[in-house]
Formats: sequence, structure tokens, C-alpha cells
Amino acid sequence: MAVLALVQRYEQRLQEFRTQVTELQQRLNQNSTNSSKPPSSDPPTLKRSPPKPPSNNKAGGQLGHAKVQRALIDHPDAIHDCKPTACRHCQQPLHGDDPQPLRHQVWDVPPVRPIVTEYRRHRLTCPRCGLTTCGPAPAGQDGPRLKSACVLLTGAYRLSKAKAARLLTDLFSIPLCAGQVCATEAEVGQGLRPVVDELLAAARQQPANVDETSMGRRRWLWVMVTRVATVYQIASGRNRAALKTLVGTDYRRVLTSDRHSIYSHLAEGRHQWCWSHLRRDFQAMVDRHNAGSAIGRELLALSGQMLGWWKRVRDGTLTKVRFAVRLHSQREFRKQFRAVLARGSACGCAKTAGTCRELLRGEVSMFLFAFVNGVEPTNNAAERALRHGVLWRKMSHGPKSLVGSEYLGRIWSVVETCRQHDRGVWDFLTDCMAAAAEGRVLPSLLTVPSDVHAA
Repeated sequence: MAVLALVQRYEQRLQEFRTQVTELQQRLNQNSTNSSKPPSSDPPTLKRSPPKPPSNNKAGGQLGHAKVQRALIDHPDAIHDCKPTACRHCQQPLHGDDPQPLRHQVWDVPPVRPIVTEYRRHRLTCPRCGLTTCGPAPAGQDGPRLKSACVLLTGAYRLSKAKAARLLTDLFSIPLCAGQVCATEAEVGQGLRPVVDELLAAARQQPANVDETSMGRRRWLWVMVTRVATVYQIASGRNRAALKTLVGTDYRRVLTSDRHSIYSHLAEGRHQWCWSHLRRDFQAMVDRHNAGSAIGRELLALSGQMLGWWKRVRDGTLTKVRFAVRLHSQREFRKQFRAVLARGSACGCAKTAGTCRELLRGEVSMFLFAFVNGVEPTNNAAERALRHGVLWRKMSHGPKSLVGSEYLGRIWSVVETCRQHDRGVWDFLTDCMAAAAEGRVLPSLLTVPSDVHAA
């Protein structure tokens, strides 16, 4: 009996080891197509899509592509008439003018020299007490456009402080150092606070896409993408407290995100699950090569069909009302989807079964986008918005201070919101710096000029 008990114990241990090896192999096989890992972590051997057959065409623009060229301007700075002196065939001398000459314009960068304004501060002596008083002067040595150029290079174009200073010196002959750029960032970051606070208040009233990523040094970059604004914040954690700091404690719109536990407290009917992440979960079911693989293939096929309909909604060939009807009527899509999840919850793979049971419990969170205006089925907008911060982190290894974190969140919010509304970032930043220097109210990014189409 003792030998039999020993054999049974060893068989149980062997089964535990087999299960552990299977889980480790599945973890090794994770990539950006079947998990939330970033594409930058994928091995070189990963093929995301089947290779396309070679077209045997040369590289570059193909036959029939739209021509891209610089538009002619109506009032050039100089005009030169290019007239032939003789016929290119018989060399007969030519005279006269062409009433409709061919126009060819050559563009160049003008010679740039800095605009230096000198303030002469006079010291005057009081005839009564003999005390001298000096005339006032503006703070600092940099004007609004120079400050805006500094933060535009570091905040929007991801240049280091030293490279931004060197570029401004090379292009505009303005002596700058990295320390001056750093001080300018802190000043502009503090000055943009009212602008970004206004953007945040407006974004909290809209359906939003939210995502987060590590910035190193125990800091996390959060982004909130809405129709009216995009707002970034760098927080000290990846938790519900940081989420509430971004979206507010009484957020009542629909929030689109992945299924991370920090979003699990959101009320039913207020949380849209990202279908891109769901499809990665379905692909993970397929890649396990076990009893749940067939379920994963069915879920991928159904979700691909539904997203194909949604693509038609976005390009205008299918109305949203008809799309919602299709989810219920065309072969009862949602009923069919639930049936596959129900079968998956009873399959032989524990992970696949657990995922299917979780999706069945929160099935409402998968289809809110079909019935609530302004809600997207994926969180792709937030993931794209994070890409700039991820690239910045890879080059700089994350912000070094709280002041730097606040600056990055505010300058990125302004840059991305300007892009949404097709507004010039440099001009807007210059207006902000000029208004701050003169003590005026800063301009608003929510007040879009009438001749600018808001995206």
C-alpha cells in the first residue's frame, strides 16, 4: 500500500509539472497578436500576415497613383521671365510674349536672423531721499516664439534638450544651452495649465477611449481620447486612483478600454470592451492548439464579420441603425455569438473556458458601440495616441521629475488636440506665451475658428 501511495503521489506531481510546462510554453508563444504585449517585443520570426506574392513592380509610385505636387501660389516674391532667344529647330531668332506662360516656382528658406529687442533700464535718483529706482524689464531673455519653438522641438518632435538647443542655434543663430531649454519647458508647462484643465473638463463630458503604458521610474502615461480633445497625464501608478484622476470621480459616459482589472469597477452600460483586445484573446485560444482552438476560430470568424459591417458604417455605406438591426436579426448574430461562448465555457481548456465565462457575464460591454453615439468598438485611438509617449520613453528613459512629468502631459495634450482640430501648434503656443507675458487670458483650444473644420 505504501508503494502504491508513493506512485500515486509521483503521478500527481508529474501531472503538475506537465501542466506547468504547458503554461510556460503558452507564455513563451505570446506576442502582440494573441496578448497585450507591444509589437516592439515581437521576435523577428513572427509573421503577422501571410506574405504577399511579389508584384515585380519597381519601388516607388505606381501607375495610376494620385500625383502629389506643391501648389502654386498667386503672389510670389519675385518673377523672372524665361524667354527663348531662338527656335530649337531652325535657330530663327524669336521675339514677343506668351499670353499664358508655363509657371514653375522654386521655393527656398529665407535668411534668418534673430529679432533682438533691447530694454534699457534707466536708474533715476529721487531728489527727495536720494534713493535710486530702476525701470522695469520683462522677465527672461526669450520671446514667445522662441519659447514655443523650444517646447515644440522637445514635446512634439521628441528632440533632446541639447539637440533642440543646437538646432535653434544652427537655424536661427540664437545661443542656447540645454539648461535654458529645460527652464523654458518648466515655464511653459506651468503656463499651459489653464488650457489643459479646460480640455480635461470638456473631455470628461464625452465618450472616451482610455489607455495607459509604463514610462519607467515607477511612472505611467495615461491618455484620454475624445471627439473634442486628447488629454495626457503621467501618474505614479497604474491603479483606479490614477484612472479617477484622469476621467473624474463621477464619469457618466461610456469609456472604451481593454479588460484590465483597473476598469472592472465601471458600471454595466458604461464600459465598452475593445474588440481588438478581444480578437487577440480569440487568437490566443487558437494558438493553444487544444480543445479550445475550434472555439477561438469561430469567435474570430464572427467578430471579423461584425467588424466588416462596422467598416461599412464608418465609410457611409451602412447606417448605424441597420448595423444594430443586423446584430439582432441577421441569423441572430448576438445569439449565435453567445452560443459559441457557452460552448467555450464548457470546453476542455481551462483558460479558454474562463475567458468565455467572463465574456458571457459582461456580454453587454461588447456591444455598447452599436447603440451609443460617439463610441468606437476598439481602443485603437488611445493606443495610437500612446505611441508618441512610448517612442519618447525609449529615447529618454522616462521623465526625471514631477515638473517634467507635468510638462510632458500638458504639451502632449496641446499638440495632439491641435492636430485634432487642424490648428497650428506653433502659432497657438506663441499666442499662449504672449498672453501669459501680457497678463491676458490664455486662448482656448475648444473655441475653434469658423474656417477650421474640427475633426
